[in-house]
Amino acid sequence: MSGTETFAGRVLRLFKKVDYKGALPEGIAIMNPYKDKRVMVCVKAFYNKYYGDNNRRRLILGINPGRLGAGATGIPFTDPKRLIEKCGIPYAGKLLHEPSSVYVYEMIEAYGGAEAFYADYYISSVCPLGFVKMDRQGKATNYNYFDSKGLIGMLRDFIDWNIKEQIKIGCDTDKVFCLGYSKNYQFLSQLNKENKYFGEIVPLEHPRFIVQYKSKEKDRYIADYLKKLA
Repeated sequence: MSGTETFAGRVLRLFKKVDYKGALPEGIAIMNPYKDKRVMVCVKAFYNKYYGDNNRRRLILGINPGRLGAGATGIPFTDPKRLIEKCGIPYAGKLLHEPSSVYVYEMIEAYGGAEAFYADYYISSVCPLGFVKMDRQGKATNYNYFDSKGLIGMLRDFIDWNIKEQIKIGCDTDKVFCLGYSKNYQFLSQLNKENKYFGEIVPLEHPRFIVQYKSKEKDRYIADYLKKLA
């Protein structure tokens, strides 16, 4: 790891390498926001603003990019509205709204704001690319890497590569935080048992579950995040 290259520089270099050319189940398409020049303008501005140093950080792993958040901005759990309002970074496209992003930025505000949070943490995903499932009318919906055993099998080596690359960026390995108590945590735990990336995996409830099913208990979940992240 270069002593002169910043954390942001290593992130941006990785995004240029992220690609998947392997097989996919029928009806499933890959979503790679890092191939979009307009998205990369936002990505470069964000990471240079918050990660333009050489400090180490703790890693938080979500599932994979979704259409309305990282799929649009290239930044995990950051939809276009939050990118503009909370991060002060312009966005030229449609002002999409992702409920999970709202929750994450409320948690970040409670932590002390974006500068304080991103100085300590780097949010990524178990799988760095997203997926969509097309229906007969051509409408796309989000599809997770663990939504079929076939897809998990196809992506296993790619995910292994991705996790190792996240660590190389400059993330601590004694502890990692996993978003989701069920399938994401179970798969990451299994992979970690085999490959020993991290000393401990700490699960946090996934933001989408909170906003969809536990919105009235949002403050309790934010408090739980802050306690575990402290």
